Amino acid sequence: MWGKNNMDCIVSQSIFLPLLLLLFISSCARGHIPVLGVQRRAFQSTPQQSDGLATFYYKQPLDHFNYQPQSSVTFDQRYIIDFKYWEGINPKTPIFAYLGAESDIDNDVPYVGFPLRFASQYKAMSVYLEHRFYGKSIPFGSLEKAMKNGSIRGYFNSAQALADYAELLLHIKKMFAYDTSPIIVMGASYGGMLASWFRLKYPHIALGALASSAPILYFDNITPQDGYYSIVSKSFKETSKTCHDTIRRSWGEIDRIAGKTQGGLSILSKQFKTCGKLKTSSEIKNLMDNVFTMAAQYNDPYENPVRGICVAIDEEAKKKSNVIKQVVAGVIAYLGERPCYDVYEFGYPNDPLNQYGWQVCSEMVMPIGSSGRDKNSMFPPSPFRFNDFKTMCKDLYGVTPRPHWITTFYGGQDIKLVLHRFGSNIIFSNGLKDPYSSGGVLHNISQTIVAITTPKGSHCLDIASEREDDPDWLITQRKSEMDIVDGWISKYQADLLLFNQSVGATH
Repeated sequence: MWGKNNMDCIVSQSIFLPLLLLLFISSCARGHIPVLGVQRRAFQSTPQQSDGLATFYYKQPLDHFNYQPQSSVTFDQRYIIDFKYWEGINPKTPIFAYLGAESDIDNDVPYVGFPLRFASQYKAMSVYLEHRFYGKSIPFGSLEKAMKNGSIRGYFNSAQALADYAELLLHIKKMFAYDTSPIIVMGASYGGMLASWFRLKYPHIALGALASSAPILYFDNITPQDGYYSIVSKSFKETSKTCHDTIRRSWGEIDRIAGKTQGGLSILSKQFKTCGKLKTSSEIKNLMDNVFTMAAQYNDPYENPVRGICVAIDEEAKKKSNVIKQVVAGVIAYLGERPCYDVYEFGYPNDPLNQYGWQVCSEMVMPIGSSGRDKNSMFPPSPFRFNDFKTMCKDLYGVTPRPHWITTFYGGQDIKLVLHRFGSNIIFSNGLKDPYSSGGVLHNISQTIVAITTPKGSHCLDIASEREDDPDWLITQRKSEMDIVDGWISKYQADLLLFNQSVGATH
């Protein structure tokens, strides 16, 4: 028996990991908004093994905020608990909860190692919560039914997801802990945003939050739209200026070849070994854009994909190959040798079943583009234009994006001034090689809302499982984060003791 009673149904104690679905949405800027997510390729990481996993489902209300007939409808929300280190119900034992984001939670459990590290230290459980409308937590059990029905899809937003987590964490606490057991929430990328917002919205439930690679300032023009692509370009230029310059020249060469009246697109298809005939040159440029941005975003110290791309490009340059052959070599270095290459490797544009596409088109409006003002950019000008973006979202989902809603509901403008006295107990961690760090909190806001940055870090690297070849700076970063969380828990336990003593003295 796992808890105080067996109200939940344990479905399985083993987790099978499908390949990580890289989500993207076609936009009018360059063809995609860079993917959020914990990892680049699931099969390139080493999963942590645990024999203590148990899967549960909780009947979650479709709507937490209204009292209409459909509000009482429920769906099964999945959560997974790792009991590996848990030593039973103890009033001093914390709960460490990982907030799922824009993917199946199965993708995260084997690779997100930080919650287990805390669980080991505190003899606690680690909990992984799946985001509504993802994985097996889809209302009515059908993605097509949920995403194509505007009435159902309207309940798919971050506020409802946070309310799910609030209700579910209280349920888990009731089942497996004491009322006074502290909860620490963690998240990465979009999940990191959710973790920080959860601490601000539900401080009575979460004692603190670790927000890894959370670009909470990439909304409402707080961050310049060029921020993301500027860091991508910087990473390539620091790795190899000749590689950077080759990529920079390649866009114009692609346009030149595509503009030929006699089979320009066929020439490009042959050179890039595409699986199908190109309809426009933008298809191949979108593939290249995805390859270069993903390599920079997940430029970890183990594989260093930016270096791999640039080595291939520079080696081809030594052979006096043309620019196209050079960038093709870079793409192959990243994707691997294949008979052919799918230009939609990273997702299909204008897919109404793309869940994160809906989120981007409704509330998660992150104006990322290349305005042309950054003279060191290796990308051609392709600015984010809201009116074009709005038209695309109306056509795809029938919704008008709300570019100011995130900052209205969660804040972000003048964040240091606002949170200096209001918030507490949040860690914002960012690797500065991560392009999304341009929209992250990079400086301490107060003594208890702190920023931890690493110059060589990449997207969500700190929250991944430990490896024997972890660099010293990453080990130090994780220790700093753990020390801060330890401090929160120690102070909470001391405050709780004093509170109980004062209550006892009055009776």
